Amino acid sequence: MPVDPVSLEVFRNLLTSVAEEMGVALGRTAFSPNIKERRDYSCALFAPQGSMVAQAAHIPVHLGSMPASVQAALEGFAFQPGDIVILNDPYMGGTHLPDITLVMPVFFQGDLSGFVANRGHHADVGGMTPGSLPLSTDLFQEGLIIPPVKLAEGGRIVQQIVDLLCRNSRSPEERKGDLAAQIAACRTGERRFLDILAQYGLETVQEHMRALLDYSERLIRAAVREVPDGLYTFRDFMDDDGFEDEPVPIQVAVRVQGDEMEFDFSGSAPERPGCINAPLAVTRSAVLYVVLCLAGEAVPPNDGVMRPIKVHVPEGSLLNPRFPAAVAGGNVETSQRVVDVLLGAMAQAVPRLIPAASQGTMNNVLVGGHDPVRGKSFAYYETLAGGMGGRPDKEGLSAVHTHMTNTLNTPIEALESNYPFRILRYQIRRGSGGRGLHPGGDGLVRDMQFLSPAVVTVLSERRRSAPYGLQGGEPGAPGENLLLRGGVEEVRLPPKFTIQVEDGDTLSIHTPGGGGWGKPK
Repeated sequence: MPVDPVSLEVFRNLLTSVAEEMGVALGRTAFSPNIKERRDYSCALFAPQGSMVAQAAHIPVHLGSMPASVQAALEGFAFQPGDIVILNDPYMGGTHLPDITLVMPVFFQGDLSGFVANRGHHADVGGMTPGSLPLSTDLFQEGLIIPPVKLAEGGRIVQQIVDLLCRNSRSPEERKGDLAAQIAACRTGERRFLDILAQYGLETVQEHMRALLDYSERLIRAAVREVPDGLYTFRDFMDDDGFEDEPVPIQVAVRVQGDEMEFDFSGSAPERPGCINAPLAVTRSAVLYVVLCLAGEAVPPNDGVMRPIKVHVPEGSLLNPRFPAAVAGGNVETSQRVVDVLLGAMAQAVPRLIPAASQGTMNNVLVGGHDPVRGKSFAYYETLAGGMGGRPDKEGLSAVHTHMTNTLNTPIEALESNYPFRILRYQIRRGSGGRGLHPGGDGLVRDMQFLSPAVVTVLSERRRSAPYGLQGGEPGAPGENLLLRGGVEEVRLPPKFTIQVEDGDTLSIHTPGGGGWGKPK
């Protein structure tokens, strides 16, 4: 079958449907509320050489970095039918240790035809605090590090790998169930991709894979040509690194020339003692996300998008740390600030396209302890929504996940039925969005009362700095972290902390609002 506009669109949707169905299988069969309810996972399809060809509309920070994991798996193994490689090492294509990636080859009539891969955030993989996103000073404190190893050989699961992962988790039954769901998703993707290969043939499918990569490249180059040539710079700051209070700068210089763009992060902070360092794969993922936002939804998101894009990040910096620098918060918090910086730079070039800053944080909440009612240990993880920045043509949305995260919330019913918590308040934080011609969206407030002693960790941002407004719009309100001891004494907490709470204490999280766009009327 020759490649033409109709066949290209047909194969774009066929290949995307493989990743979408993998996601459905993963979400429906997972054990943990974090994957089943919040859908903290991503799925994608890759060519035999490791290029990402299609992805589901899952989580940007996962999908932009997953090709590095697939390349790491390809470098380490000669694949056979039925093999599955597992890894989570942030210095080998991963993001942070709770994000576990599975890579599975697909063979058709004896030939390697491609790979299916998925990444799921496991609520606990060991480490110094429950949830495995601690205020760490090196990677070894964050949990079990898994380099690329075979989870399955010739279709047979290597049970010792499963046992190793579960033994290092505070919630082993959840880990076993979530890992089984990821395996099921891989096998679902394999079956669906084989159906396509059987119907159209290997040569036709691979020809359309190459054509899709070329098509995305052409669309990106056309979009970049619409941006005026020039050098655009922007600088913003992280609140802190969890140990030292001074702001941490992130700086970018974006050079646009013809149909190519270069992103230079020289001038950003050197790697920090705390856990906000972002692996290079995460930094590149943020760049990919912003480039796709500039180009619009018509562009198939695949590896062709990055062909006209160059990314320079000095080694040993906050955005390209050296092993074993701590990275637990880089994936969730630093990635958000990188997007803020990139959009701030692009607002100088195309001001009518770029929204004001959104909340700029994922508001990570992690709780672990012993559940006296259920008689077992537990580990809970969630990210909280906030305000979207005002847009050039309309106001920002309230209480939504933005930019590098794309998860849902855990419903109160699911949370209270699985953990020893009670939700006392869950509402929109009225008035927290920045004023403007198009106001920023509001954040939210959630009060969580603990029904047993527990260890709580929060990784958050935009508590000391506000999400910026654009074109005369005002900034959004910074967030707040509060603890009510026994429901009475109010304690203001820093952006990042780990504390011991008791039965009856209440954690109150107020998430930031988005910045406003345009001068207020």
